[in-house]
Amino acid sequence: MISVAIPTLNGAAELDRTLAAVRRQTVEAEVVVLDSSSTDGTPEVAARHGATVHVIPQAEFGHGRSRNRLMELASGDRVAFLTQDAEPADDRWLERLLAPDAALACGPYLPRPDASRAVRRDLHDWFARMPEARTFTAADLGDPPMPGPATFASSANLCLARAAWRAVPFRDVAYAEDQRLVLDLLRAGHAKAWVPDAAVLHSHDYRPLEQLRRSFDEARALHELYGWTAPAAPRGVLGTIRAEVRKDRAFAPGGTAASLGYHAARALGAALGTRAARLPPPVRRRLSLEGRP
Repeated sequence: MISVAIPTLNGAAELDRTLAAVRRQTVEAEVVVLDSSSTDGTPEVAARHGATVHVIPQAEFGHGRSRNRLMELASGDRVAFLTQDAEPADDRWLERLLAPDAALACGPYLPRPDASRAVRRDLHDWFARMPEARTFTAADLGDPPMPGPATFASSANLCLARAAWRAVPFRDVAYAEDQRLVLDLLRAGHAKAWVPDAAVLHSHDYRPLEQLRRSFDEARALHELYGWTAPAAPRGVLGTIRAEVRKDRAFAPGGTAASLGYHAARALGAALGTRAARLPPPVRRRLSLEGRP
């Protein structure tokens, strides 16, 4: 049996598109939704698509904890994870994700048609660095491991074997639960498969402050996991921003101001996030989109 598992919160419109795409898959699957007490009708949308819905208080949500709960609620020997706004790009997404013989399989994001130039170019460049379809093992980890093809996975588009999860569950962490899972699985002797043709439509155009806070959380998690540190000197940060804006211009025509805001928010959020330990807890809490002290 195959399951598709999705955590939700006030995402009725996005979830409607996502579940419609799940129901068009060539592989039939049980759908399980764990909702954090939405107030916009999200549970009703899920039920209309035939999903089994479980509701928890919003305060009980945790990225790793809730995905472990979804594994407990799901029946499948393989469980594919999406987010409410990660829509399978075609009707063979699940079929392709299930094909590799690996503890974990994952695929890429594609930008939505209305995504900004900066977001489209960012996703294009990141996934262009990924290889053709292949399987990774512990031998592919660097010493020390760093962010890259071997360690990448996203809870918005991955499939996990139940037998592997029983031995190596998600960690109950505030962020980057997916990349921590990959490291734990590989170190435990399991394999991870990269499936480039199992894509989902998944992109966001956040306002600058929200982008900064999201980048803060992401960079903080990467620093805690890998020790990676982003540039913080003004000259280095400005250089990064200028370089990224130039890449956007070369990628496609569009507004420079929007690119500038996007990359400035990302660079500043990364500089602060990788130095979060030096900031007072009240400042960290205000900068974190997750409200993490």
